[in-house]
Amino acid sequence: QVQLVESGGGLVQTGGSLTLSCAASGRTFSQIIMGWFRQAPGKEREFVAAISRSGAGTYYADSVKGRFTISRDNANNTVYLQMNSLKPEDTAIYICAADLDSEIFSFTSRLRRKYDYWGQGTQVTVSS
Repeated sequence: QVQLVESGGGLVQTGGSLTLSCAASGRTFSQIIMGWFRQAPGKEREFVAAISRSGAGTYYADSVKGRFTISRDNANNTVYLQMNSLKPEDTAIYICAADLDSEIFSFTSRLRRKYDYWGQGTQVTVSS
């Protein structure tokens, strides 16, 4: 019911910035909780950030707090991840996810099992 397409990945030097976009289609975007996850080679997929339906509520992984900002534009069915002060350990495939079932935005939005749809991902590489 929902398709997600990420864009904006690329190569950046340590300390640089990058902004990722995720365009959603199919379901009314304003009714979907959105999240960003990332997965590096040999590692499990990990939570990065999530945003409530209205955009008023956000959660971040401790590793990215103060550096990353998640936002959404419901009029354009798009969620963003602004990444500043990038580090080599941020190198990963970044994946957009959509949660259609949750009635309440809470700490459980950090959990992979809560999400119903996933994008293909976009590669972010931070050189040292």
